Amino acid sequence: MVTIKSFDGGEFEAYVALPAAGHGPGMVVLQEIFGVNEFLRGIADWYAAHGFVAICPDLFWRQERGVQLTDNDADFQKAIQLYQGLNEAKAVEDSAAAVEFLRKHPACSGCVGAVGFCLGGNLAWLLSVRFKPDCAVGYYGVGIESALAEAPRISSPTMLHMAGRDQFCPPSAQAQIHQALDTHPLITLHVYPEQDHAFARAGGGHHACR
Repeated sequence: MVTIKSFDGGEFEAYVALPAAGHGPGMVVLQEIFGVNEFLRGIADWYAAHGFVAICPDLFWRQERGVQLTDNDADFQKAIQLYQGLNEAKAVEDSAAAVEFLRKHPACSGCVGAVGFCLGGNLAWLLSVRFKPDCAVGYYGVGIESALAEAPRISSPTMLHMAGRDQFCPPSAQAQIHQALDTHPLITLHVYPEQDHAFARAGGGHHACR
């Protein structure tokens, strides 16, 4: 674990995974509503195995530190409460603080991207339009359609993956996203018509390879 200083003077932790070579480009892995759990740590480990210096910041720290939930029914209600209590703007700033921390990390080349899932998919989008990661990727982000007016500010290559059957990003929201972003030169959209929300979460109910 590493400790990151927030832009407003607080401190929060992030899981870190280093590549075998000991150095490489950086990747900030942005959490779902379940915190920095086994799945997210596994994503960071995967990036490290492929040569990245990966960190996964605890973005619920302002409410509760060290949250590690699953998608079972008992944990899901708490996850929703944490999501509803999240200060989105601060979470984006904390994501940007993680990018800046990683750029200065001795193992990092200075080039840092971000990838996020669900809540983190939206945060990856907001990070890309409000700050300047070297690139950003969002998987089934929830709420992107609410911040499309910020699209003209984007200056980093950004890729969004959407599930055709996603109840949290329904057809009306996806239509808004397409209308606003399809022709943007820095944005690539991928849609998987037969997939549902969280199709990339290994072991989850909607995992594409289950």
